[in-house]
Amino acid sequence: MTNRRTVILGAGAAAVALVGVGGWWRVMRQPETAKLPWQIKEAGPVEDVRLDALRYAILAPNPHNRQPWLLRLVGDDSVELRVDLDRRLPMTDPFDRQILIGFGTFAELAAIAASTRGQRVETQLFPEGLPGERLDARPVAMMRFTADPAVVAEPLAAVITARRSTKEPFDEARAVPRDLLQKLAAPTSPGIDVGFANDAKQLAPIRMTITTAYDIETRLPRAYRESVDLTRIGAPEIDANPDGIDLGGPMMEGLALAGQMSREQLADPASSTYKLGLDQQLEVYGSLPAAIWLTTAGNSRAEQFAAGQRYVRLNLLATALGLKMHPTSQSLQEYPEMSEQYRRIHE
Repeated sequence: MTNRRTVILGAGAAAVALVGVGGWWRVMRQPETAKLPWQIKEAGPVEDVRLDALRYAILAPNPHNRQPWLLRLVGDDSVELRVDLDRRLPMTDPFDRQILIGFGTFAELAAIAASTRGQRVETQLFPEGLPGERLDARPVAMMRFTADPAVVAEPLAAVITARRSTKEPFDEARAVPRDLLQKLAAPTSPGIDVGFANDAKQLAPIRMTITTAYDIETRLPRAYRESVDLTRIGAPEIDANPDGIDLGGPMMEGLALAGQMSREQLADPASSTYKLGLDQQLEVYGSLPAAIWLTTAGNSRAEQFAAGQRYVRLNLLATALGLKMHPTSQSLQEYPEMSEQYRRIHE
């Protein structure tokens, strides 16, 4: 029987045929400059330990891959972090909670990388005062680097450049062993609890809630448009703006060249492109063989930042254990249309 994925791949092949042999190189092209930050080993060593740590930190997972950090070296041992206010997500992240979680992942990767150079990193949050409902132009954090012979290189540093957030459906026939989930949950962080589920009964309401939440967001024009506007289609767009949501590879290049893939089509609920994108994402969330979550006692700015620190460690450890992770955030978002799913996922 022909399945949907075969049909999708077939459509990509048809698009390649439509653009003709002369367009083959365009279909097969890959982003180049967008990949350079991941090629740290090829780039060679950096003398300033702060710059060395920061080139790992910029690989941090963050909402919509906005990379919202502005960095300033202070003196000879510190780094100031501020938020680029134009890179926030006002529709889906109205209180900048997710953006701040992304700063937590950034700072933690910097600290992990710095450990390989015998450096201890102390982070002071909001040195000029806490923001209100949204982040503002004041510093998010000040990071201080100090040489410390007691610092041991962290093993997780070895997988920083291998970490990814997978975007493909999971193989439901391959269960995630409970002992691996226990290993993921085992490292402790003050004020953060880790839970997980890998049996069908526990997973069913989680899958239902997160797939419903994604469906709601995709059908809500103002929220979905925020994602569409940040979608980069094909290698030239990905290289020109190496942030946001990338759609690359031969199939996407072929569809774009054949006029079957554009932001306008992605945003149009009547188009096959829109339906394809929705179905693909629902397939990812609907195929989760296991779920793991972090909870904090409250929702303070410090707790949001700490959640990001713990999340990236979870992501790195999963990579080291041979597992793939796909973050899901829609059901946790605070705009009114998501209130029922917000309640359900917390239950």
